[in-house]
Amino acid sequence: MTLTRVVAIVGTTTTALEATHIMDSIRIGVLGTGNIADLNVAGYLEDPRCEVLAVCDVVPSSAAAAAQRWGVPRVYNDIDEFLADPDIDAVEVLTPTHLHHAHVLAALEAGKHVSVQKPVANTIEEAIEMGKAAENAGLTLRISECMAHYPPLELAKSLVAEGAIGKPIGLRIRTVVGQTDSSFQTGLNPDGYGWRLDDRSPGGHLFDDMVHKYAMALWLLEKDITSVQAVVRRRDLFFEPCAAIFEYEDPELLGTMEVQYAPHMWLRTSYYGADEFFEIQGEEGFLWVTRATGEMLDLAPVVLYSGRDKDITTTEFNDLDSSFLTGFKRSSAHFIDALLNGTTASLTPEEAVKVLQLCFAVYLAGETHEAVDPRLMTGSVTPTGWADW
Repeated sequence: MTLTRVVAIVGTTTTALEATHIMDSIRIGVLGTGNIADLNVAGYLEDPRCEVLAVCDVVPSSAAAAAQRWGVPRVYNDIDEFLADPDIDAVEVLTPTHLHHAHVLAALEAGKHVSVQKPVANTIEEAIEMGKAAENAGLTLRISECMAHYPPLELAKSLVAEGAIGKPIGLRIRTVVGQTDSSFQTGLNPDGYGWRLDDRSPGGHLFDDMVHKYAMALWLLEKDITSVQAVVRRRDLFFEPCAAIFEYEDPELLGTMEVQYAPHMWLRTSYYGADEFFEIQGEEGFLWVTRATGEMLDLAPVVLYSGRDKDITTTEFNDLDSSFLTGFKRSSAHFIDALLNGTTASLTPEEAVKVLQLCFAVYLAGETHEAVDPRLMTGSVTPTGWADW
């Protein structure tokens, strides 16, 4: 990588006014080598435009094992030493959510571009501060969202934008969590989940996993949500069955989100024991995205029904790469594209703040049984009884 930076000297203070990057490759450092690391690093390992140069984890055995799996030459167990490595251009932050704020700020201060896992932070103020720090440093901060790069959902979004179903009037997102014996899930380290079950997290499944679906509720239709109503329950410590209604800035558009926990239901999946289904209703038809994490239904990944004035057609999009892993790989490629081309990487910090606000609005609506405007959310919301066992 070649870097040209134009600066202005004011007294004894150096201020970066403009940073122009002329890059032909990116050297990535991975911070955190836990359960989600292999999914998030796979795309970088396959991309000829980047090199995974270094890994860092406070657990030496985990860092060493990841470096061996990925063929990474540099291994660190101290974050300060890792961030001081002058050869690292960008950092992929895969540490627990409650550490994102500190780790992202440290990486930006060290002059690194940053990609960080979802949820972006534990509070809205932390998320806002992270975005401002990146802007002030003239560096890229993006929040990794695999579903925004999952081919069936990308196709659905483009079909809606092209008018395939007419004006969108409804969005339904369904998630069910059950059982599986996939090699991926059985290979997960239980120690990597402790922080998700105590006061280091503001909530359970609706915070840790449903953030993907909150992102889709905003991203698929590119409309802000103005009001949330919700019923939230609790099962087996972590899981939070939920039924939510979203009102959008377009008064003719409504959304619903259903989350169920079926502990005795077996799921067909190569990854986590979860399944998603998305339906976008328009005035002239509807779209189904029939899968994401799971592989439950023997249907095409995307089904389009279009019917206007009795001119009815059903189109099945069978020739799509619908592997859950592909969304992660394309997310990595998108980050590299943005750094090499100087384009915006999504999710942007501003988009991630809206996702976090929507998450906390669902919790608050579930607590108060009143409608909540997510755009007004600050701080964080923890459901009653969380982490009290």
